Amino acid sequence: MTGLSHIDESGRARMVDVSAKADTVREATARGRVTMRPETLAIVERGAMEKGDVLAVAQVAGVLAAKQTGSLIPMCHPLPITGVDLRFHLDHEAPSIEIEATARVVGKTGVEMEALTAVSVAALTIYDMCKAVDRAMVISDVRLVRKSGGKSGDFVREEEP
Repeated sequence: MTGLSHIDESGRARMVDVSAKADTVREATARGRVTMRPETLAIVERGAMEKGDVLAVAQVAGVLAAKQTGSLIPMCHPLPITGVDLRFHLDHEAPSIEIEATARVVGKTGVEMEALTAVSVAALTIYDMCKAVDRAMVISDVRLVRKSGGKSGDFVREEEP
């Protein structure tokens, strides 16, 4: 009907059957940004936010989110994640925090959604921990920047380094 793998012949949503696919090493990296006031970024950098170490909590939240993606996104398969790394770059010019998450698995389906979920929940955690001092923060630019493995091969977003 539409050529979309999550839609059956009658137009209804379905979870794709991946049982015939081979296990391969797969990796995906996503990025996103939380823009904030310079004063807010300075508080985060000093580790002086009243709720605690913003980046440490956001890192744990991102890892936990990646592991729960199959429970959060209806048609995602629960995956035995083999690794999740989160990195944060404080950009004083923007001012913002750039979040990067890389998820890895040996399995039948990719980990793009896990990397995107990790970035999204890390960004939401930063917002939650900083909202008392800056409710005008903006979460933006959540995107897949690269992926490898699987039948569809590699993908690298062109405007990314």
